[in-house]
Amino acid sequence: MRRLSRDKLLVGIGLPGAIVIILFHYLPLLGNVIAFQDYQPYLGITEAPFVGLTNFSFLWDGNPAFLNALVNTLILTVIQTVLVFPVPLFLALLLNSLAGEKLKRLLQSILYLPHFLSWVIVVALFQQMLGNAGMLNTFLINHGLPQIHIIGVPDLFKGLLTTQAIWKDAGWGTIIFLAALSQVDQQLYEAAAVDGAGPWRRLWHITLPSLKGLFILLLILRLGNSLSVGFEQIILQQGPVGLEASEVLDTWVYNNGIIGGNWGMSAAAGLVKSVIGILLVIGANKLAHVFGERGVYEK
Repeated sequence: MRRLSRDKLLVGIGLPGAIVIILFHYLPLLGNVIAFQDYQPYLGITEAPFVGLTNFSFLWDGNPAFLNALVNTLILTVIQTVLVFPVPLFLALLLNSLAGEKLKRLLQSILYLPHFLSWVIVVALFQQMLGNAGMLNTFLINHGLPQIHIIGVPDLFKGLLTTQAIWKDAGWGTIIFLAALSQVDQQLYEAAAVDGAGPWRRLWHITLPSLKGLFILLLILRLGNSLSVGFEQIILQQGPVGLEASEVLDTWVYNNGIIGGNWGMSAAAGLVKSVIGILLVIGANKLAHVFGERGVYEK
């Protein structure tokens, strides 16, 4: 009680955020009970009959639509972890190497701007630029060159999603890395330069080790949400490419639950995805401890 009285100002500042988290994150967890019910909205949670693990049948029955969504999700997860996640680090290193502060701030503003655009606008921009009647193909036609079909091609859909994700959010992700780079002691660089270390050696032996802990922390947090690969981005472009190329777990839950009315099975799929995310975070955190890093939480 003494600590609460002493820190009452900090408690008061944090209380609204804690209430929001409890109301909109923890209390809704109770709704996962419908994963074990034959839930119908007009019956409600209290009246819906209990069906046990029946809604989880997609896990062992080999549901083709679910398996297709799972495979697409895993492929996109790997692509985004390997290609999209490291891009903010590379951008931060490039921006940090610029000598002019005005140029650095200008480039930062340009890179941050797409983050504030909704996916509706981003998808529309890409369609206007790369669509069959977009700027690129219009230019090619006017110069007598063959068209390039990108939008609506199933085989190119995952590459298109990756490009859009990098363009929209990579610049925003550099903020954390730039903040970490600003905390690196500049005397380390000066001492290394005096000892004859070139730019690459300073990068390898000073900059990257300084960012290792942050990079591992962000990677662990990313793994926890790794099976969520962009619902809004995908659902906006799902029509032209078809479900086989574009269906992921989040859109499968939406199409089966909200559209198809199969609430229980969709809730079960969402619950399985959340459990997998928790296990990935715990496993990655344990691995971080093995390498001597603190991770999300200590041992």
